Amino acid sequence: MNKQVALEQIKTDILSQNICPDLAEQATQLVMGDGNVDADIVFIGEAPGKNEDLQGLPFVGASGKFLNEMLAGAGLERADVYITNVVKYRPPNNRDPLPSEKAAFLPFLLEQIRIINPKVIMTLGRHSMEYFLPGAKIGEVHGQMQRVQMDDRELTVIPLFHPAAALYNGSLRQTLIDDFTNAAQAIAKI
Repeated sequence: MNKQVALEQIKTDILSQNICPDLAEQATQLVMGDGNVDADIVFIGEAPGKNEDLQGLPFVGASGKFLNEMLAGAGLERADVYITNVVKYRPPNNRDPLPSEKAAFLPFLLEQIRIINPKVIMTLGRHSMEYFLPGAKIGEVHGQMQRVQMDDRELTVIPLFHPAAALYNGSLRQTLIDDFTNAAQAIAKI
């Protein structure tokens, strides 16, 4: 089975199993992921926002524009990477995803990662970081490459601040750009 078909099956499974029906009911659509299914880098955010919910694609609002800038600064394009979120439906009023919602979507996220089989996972914000580095504090580990054992394989995870954090807190903008650039250089050596 090719990767695109396998990823479509995950979407079908989420819909048929009625994962997080309260979220699904108020969302416009399921937002699975976007990008290169053979990517070396997978970015994982927390959940779709308003623009993502309307367009059905992750990171297409202001945070997405900043992510695109950082990709370009590292010599990459969206077509080079795969971008997804922990939670696949927009939480009401862009609230943080609940622990139960993150837990419900975890098996599907892990299946996406298994299918794509990236060299590196870059988490965007603490909600996606918590899956791979439970108990870590983003302010202490951002930009640092970590090796994480998941099931039967070792993953390389680089936690980053969420691009939205840099939009709300200008002092984080350069930190995120620096972390991103350093991570991209480290990944190139892998």
